[in-house]
Amino acid sequence: MSIWKTLKTHAKAQLLDVIQWLDDSRDTLVYRFPIFNQAIQDGAKLVVREGQMAVFVNEGQMSEVFGPGTYTLSSRTKAIASFFESIKYSLNYPYKGDVYFVSTRQITDQKWGTPNPIPMNDKQLGPVRIRAFGIYAYRVQDPGTFLREIVGTKGLFTTKEINGQLKRKLVSAFADTVAESKIPVLDLAAQYMDLGDAMRERMSPTFIEAYGIGLTDFVVENVSLPPEVEKMLDKRTSMGLIGDMAAYGQFQAANAIETAAGRPGGGSNAMMDAGMGLAMGGYMGQQMMGQQGGVYNPRRGFGPAGGAVPQPPPPPNTNPVFHYSGASGQAQLNAQQIAEKVAADRGGAHNVWMPGWPGWKAWSAVPEIAGVVPPEMPPPPGAAPDVVFHYAGASGQQELGAVEIAKLVAADPTGRHLVWKEGFSGWLPAADVPEIQAAAAPAAAPPPPVMAPPPPPID
Repeated sequence: MSIWKTLKTHAKAQLLDVIQWLDDSRDTLVYRFPIFNQAIQDGAKLVVREGQMAVFVNEGQMSEVFGPGTYTLSSRTKAIASFFESIKYSLNYPYKGDVYFVSTRQITDQKWGTPNPIPMNDKQLGPVRIRAFGIYAYRVQDPGTFLREIVGTKGLFTTKEINGQLKRKLVSAFADTVAESKIPVLDLAAQYMDLGDAMRERMSPTFIEAYGIGLTDFVVENVSLPPEVEKMLDKRTSMGLIGDMAAYGQFQAANAIETAAGRPGGGSNAMMDAGMGLAMGGYMGQQMMGQQGGVYNPRRGFGPAGGAVPQPPPPPNTNPVFHYSGASGQAQLNAQQIAEKVAADRGGAHNVWMPGWPGWKAWSAVPEIAGVVPPEMPPPPGAAPDVVFHYAGASGQQELGAVEIAKLVAADPTGRHLVWKEGFSGWLPAADVPEIQAAAAPAAAPPPPVMAPPPPPID
């Protein structure tokens, strides 16, 4: 381009003396000031109002961020220094920059809600599904991150372009927060403010890091159960408010009389319906409360009138005393003492009795005693398996066990008895092998016979 064409182009350009953004909308977040075919003159004014920030982008890179105030732009201003240098050097490089105004005021009254019920395991109601909705507010706190990560090169950016992303993140985080809090569903209404504060503290750092947006407020307006569950809760509450069931039955019968009287052809049929309703109401009230008026409590069920609660049964006797009869005679012992006698003499007769029993019982038939008797020791292990050797003797060579070889040696002590197995350096006399010596040893004497148990005690 020749110098004259360049001068002509710049001569046609309008010189900007004031750069500002006057915005009456409530949903605009970013506005790019139009600089196309315009030039920023030396000494121009940049006006940034409260609730705004101005960002200069020079040749594709962010160069300066201006907060609220009025600024004089000159060749000493880093953001437009390249423009004034282009004037100095033959106007060959016109200013290639953009000025973005970013709204930093709070964007309020943004609605959120759960599109689908959130399943949770409530410690009072069990598995339930809940819905929730409310509002939230946010503001741009880091214009640089917001422009880089969200806006890009758009000249106009509104709230509706980011609200969908924010809502989905908030609903997901709300489900996690409610589940982690372990608050019963029926108690959530008293925790709405705490839940909102927890959500703001949890999500604001995440939004700032990812989008340059800070969450300034989060309000939980309502948490609800499915309609069918709410109806059951209403019935449960109504039953708790009824009070005297017999009186309620009479009240229902009186309503039936009034309803029947309003039907066409009421007359005798109305009186019959009323009598049946009165009788049924009284019968149901007596059956449900054992011939007495009572109150239904949603947590305990039906109970005596006046809110009285029956006393719990006394705790069971965990260490009863029995009449014991055994080889050592009769005595009064507790379960642990009887268990010690049984463990010391398992073959003996150990009988017990308590007042109210028709007769004596064996100790094994009484759970309090059988449960504390230690288990019987297992029998000793059997004999070790017989070891097989290669045997050479008067009868020839063959494979025999240590027991068989020990019998042959015992039958002919002076005979030739040689054995070999893997690991031996050669044939050895059978009498010198430990396994055959052990097999030849006499068996241990059997234990004495068990004495017959004493006769049972006489009643």
